Amino acid sequence: MAKFVLAGRADCPYYAKAELLADLLQKNLPDFRIHKITQHPDVWEEWLKELCKKNKWSHKNSPIIWRELLDRGGKGLLLGGYNEFLEHAQLYYGVTSSMTTELMKTVAQENLGAHIEKELEEEALKGLINPLQVWITSASAPACYNLIPILTSGEVFGPHMEISINLFDNKQAEEKLTSLVKEAQDLASPFLRSVSLCTQAEEAFRQAHVIIFLDDHVDKEVYSLEDCIRSRATLCHLYGSLIEKNAHDSVRIIVGGKTFVNLKTSLLMRYAPNFAHNIIAVALGVEGKAKAELARKLKTTPSCIKDVIIWGNISGNNYVDLRKAKVYRYESAVWGPPHYSRPVLSLIFDSEWVNREFVESLKKFTATGRQFGGILAAHSIATTLKYWYHGSPPGEIVSLGVLSEGQFGIPEGIVFSMPVKFENGTWVVLTDLEDIEISEKIMTRMTSDLIQEKLVALGELINFQPYQSEYKALFSGLMPDDEKDLILSDGMSVK
Repeated sequence: MAKFVLAGRADCPYYAKAELLADLLQKNLPDFRIHKITQHPDVWEEWLKELCKKNKWSHKNSPIIWRELLDRGGKGLLLGGYNEFLEHAQLYYGVTSSMTTELMKTVAQENLGAHIEKELEEEALKGLINPLQVWITSASAPACYNLIPILTSGEVFGPHMEISINLFDNKQAEEKLTSLVKEAQDLASPFLRSVSLCTQAEEAFRQAHVIIFLDDHVDKEVYSLEDCIRSRATLCHLYGSLIEKNAHDSVRIIVGGKTFVNLKTSLLMRYAPNFAHNIIAVALGVEGKAKAELARKLKTTPSCIKDVIIWGNISGNNYVDLRKAKVYRYESAVWGPPHYSRPVLSLIFDSEWVNREFVESLKKFTATGRQFGGILAAHSIATTLKYWYHGSPPGEIVSLGVLSEGQFGIPEGIVFSMPVKFENGTWVVLTDLEDIEISEKIMTRMTSDLIQEKLVALGELINFQPYQSEYKALFSGLMPDDEKDLILSDGMSVK
């Protein structure tokens, strides 16, 4: 019996022509067998190189055809490419191919589409066989309780992906975690393969595909501001080493919460350098709060408001930018189709409200974290993860804390919230947006605390000097009586 192996690039016209000829031979010759292998164009050259190295062959193009020596075993006998296979078919079987060039190209594109579809199906099946390992730190926090039902709904990772949830916290939280495990199991979600708890640090993040960092437990009456900042460095150092040691190579790490979000993200990048490119900070909580405040003022729903940008420190000094903000489906004298929008600032005639009440409400939100409850935290994290895996809505601006590379004049090396879009499993900073320049005064206000936080955390600065007094409010739970600078006072026009 003659068994041939036909391998080629999925979009190769000559592979398509050889495939048709091989199918014809197999159909008409009982002793002729063909095994076909296609590779995606992106990996074909590397695959071919490894194949030839293994078998000590010399071949550089697509397709490659060899004969399996079934009666003797061994590495097989290289026939060559399409021309050699055509000559072999004519010589031994008296058969040739009459496929036209246009048909070759058409079949090649069909082959590529079929190959990609097959890859996607296999990836989905792998997800069912090997569930996505999701780890949640500080799992006794209220946000975790609200996060689990969302993660197990199939909306975040997709309807073809099973997940295993691992709840990680300290030993004192074990009883609460045990109760949470039982409640999660009671959901009977078809997307939840298993749920377990972990209180041993050395076991944390084993084969983690996703790690979600919630707020850590800190006794605010015991720590000074500087000690509290340094404690984050100690904890992130531990977490970073565990990530490096235990996590899966493709792990995605997302940092949420209401205190030192940018700092913790930056420290994790430092202590888990191999995964720094896959660590982000959630800014959608502040963005959601801003949209809700605007919606109440405009008497619409928050989901109708898009493109609010959060700049800077997610849990501290930030700049809520409305210059690109739009409202859709707004009931007024001017009405349009669902895709029609109007600038938010053109609809708010009360500049006093924008520059005072709106600003103070958001400052109180980020400074005290009182209104950043479990539901909002969970939804913000889940939505960011969903965008990361499946892309953000086309044309929509999303706020995200990422490592600055100098975009928009932001100092390099600090984690900074800025406008992005998610696509193809990653994010892209929207540096091409027009008219979003940030004044030097606002930039200084936002970056001063972030730079100092990092220096204090790393022991390079002893005393922290806040640019404003939000940090005192963070520990006292109260906002100071004195009036602060307005978030929207620079670079913003209100009609």
